[in-house]
Amino acid sequence: MAIEADVVVVGGGLAGATAALSAARDGAHVHLISANESTLRQASGLIDALGYPNPDGDDADDAGTDAAPGPLADPFAGIDDLPADHPYRIVGADALRAGLALFDDAVGDLYRGGHTDRNALVATTSGRAKPTARYPRSMAPGLVSDDRATLLVGFEAATDFDAPLAADRLAAVGVPFDVDGVTVEFPGEYRADAAVTRLAHALERDEDAGEGRTSRQRLADRVRPHLGDAERVGFPAMLGDSQVEAVRADLSERLGAEVFEIPTGPPSLPGIRLADRLFDALDEAGVSMTTGTPVVDHETDGDGDIVRVYIDRNGAEIPYRADAYVLATGGLVGKGVDSDRDGPVEAVFGCHVPAPDDRMAWSEEGAFADHAFARFGVEPDDRLRPVGSDGSPEFGNLFAAGGVVGGADVAREKSASGVSLATGLVAGRSAAEEG
Repeated sequence: MAIEADVVVVGGGLAGATAALSAARDGAHVHLISANESTLRQASGLIDALGYPNPDGDDADDAGTDAAPGPLADPFAGIDDLPADHPYRIVGADALRAGLALFDDAVGDLYRGGHTDRNALVATTSGRAKPTARYPRSMAPGLVSDDRATLLVGFEAATDFDAPLAADRLAAVGVPFDVDGVTVEFPGEYRADAAVTRLAHALERDEDAGEGRTSRQRLADRVRPHLGDAERVGFPAMLGDSQVEAVRADLSERLGAEVFEIPTGPPSLPGIRLADRLFDALDEAGVSMTTGTPVVDHETDGDGDIVRVYIDRNGAEIPYRADAYVLATGGLVGKGVDSDRDGPVEAVFGCHVPAPDDRMAWSEEGAFADHAFARFGVEPDDRLRPVGSDGSPEFGNLFAAGGVVGGADVAREKSASGVSLATGLVAGRSAAEEG
């Protein structure tokens, strides 16, 4: 027998979670299917809305050269300048506002930034300031707009953050505060390749670090001689798992300076915290979930609607039936869009993905150039139904959200999270109307 719901959401990232919450809050019984763990666990935890509209230069994306023009102080001010096929132009600025409001309600006090339309500038491990609309509470004291003297602290065991180099880069771009960096040994005895989560748990549990000192005590002892005039201290985002605020408060008291986290690459503890909070919100909204099982097939009726999707569970195909479906499987990076000799195609339902016939036009010279493939995705109508090459909906009851929707170069624009929130909200509402 098929498992039944009003709406089935395929995809467990930010877009899928937003679509599921949106549909559930509109009264639909929702089931979410995710092939893998949420992609949020690999993300920085920052919620970008729009940082660089139509960037003409190379984009750093936290690790390369500077982006241009920008950054935007107000992400909403740049929406009208985007191309007509951009997801923001299709769903409108109000959808982004509503998506951010839904996010704020779901995450509660875990995040900051909801008090304003303006972007904040958050320092990254590369030593650059990234424009973002929402940021974890643990990162709030580290905003670049704050003029307090700052010490950045890296760990020998966390080689992806060179604190002295990051401090030099921030100073070079003229931040309004004195900044210095230091690398210290992580307290306790751990393997050189110890997982970030293992180190975070050591701080959260305040484990014995030898000679009668706990991990937090010894960490404070190692940082204190380098404080100088610093009024705040930034660590890589590994200050605990579920008790990060308790760890920050304790270290702040021991150091006499406010402690904050700096977003890091995967595996991302802020991303894991966010995924856990969103999935708690889904559970509270009555959304049922199936994880670790990909959708492998679908069935349609004579009217062109999807009537069932099938997941692969240990070699058996299990049917799920709904009145409407949301596709939120990601773009090329998330493998929601595939590519072969015939061109790109959406990977689950085979939806049309527009692309230049000439493959040489898919990319430009330079790793961070304006590549056509970065905007590959399904073309949606005004209800976010993927359309075919003739402009008509491929399925009457399928709606798309997030990276699988084409038209945005989210990496260069710094808009991935905002696109997921805005399209997820609209796709969820549209699906609930069908349910």
